Amino acid sequence: MVYPAVVILVAISILCFIMVSIIPKFKKIFEEFNMTLPTATQVLIDVSTWFADYWWVLPIFPVAFWLFVKLICLSKTGRYAVDWIKLQVPIMGQIIEKTIVARTMRTLGTLIASGVPILEALAIVRETANNAVFERCFARVYESIREGETIAEPLREARLVDEMVVNMIEVGEETGDLDTMLYKIADFYDEEVDTLVKSLISLLEPLMVVVLGFIIGGIVISLFLPLIKLLEGLSK
Repeated sequence: MVYPAVVILVAISILCFIMVSIIPKFKKIFEEFNMTLPTATQVLIDVSTWFADYWWVLPIFPVAFWLFVKLICLSKTGRYAVDWIKLQVPIMGQIIEKTIVARTMRTLGTLIASGVPILEALAIVRETANNAVFERCFARVYESIREGETIAEPLREARLVDEMVVNMIEVGEETGDLDTMLYKIADFYDEEVDTLVKSLISLLEPLMVVVLGFIIGGIVISLFLPLIKLLEGLSK
């Protein structure tokens, strides 16, 4: 994600420079000729003026949003809601979900292979999930094992993981080879995460080009519309 982040940072820097340094110069030219500006140009100049005067407001929004989310997460219900929303976000939600599955399955497999009691292993895995939705799911798995039931059934009821995962865990429990199955699940989901991340990056690149082209094109057209009108007036 370094490449998209750098491109976005450079693009924002260029836009800030245009808003603060370039557009005010055009504004002076238009004022000297006492021109009636097209709506697009007037909106652009108003945005530039606001940006030059109140640029410090912009960083407040992400900070305020971050603090708002943190405040919500102070309660169990709020944290569950935020973590559930994260899992519903297109593409990013799938990456988060598959990353959690890969991490928890590998951790559980390692603990079981090391001889850690299953209940203790599940308690550790629940803490490594870092997601309230999955933590609640593993709490149900913990209760199921304590009552002498299986791992697979509460996972199937939670519907957080693919049916393939549940079936592989079920086979592992029946054959006594659960740790091996958990490793296979983790390896498969690690590959899935890599594929999704590459797809996201490949999608971001053309999307950034289109968005930046649209913004820069809009600025150029808005600035040159009055100039064209001025040149037409002088030619008469």
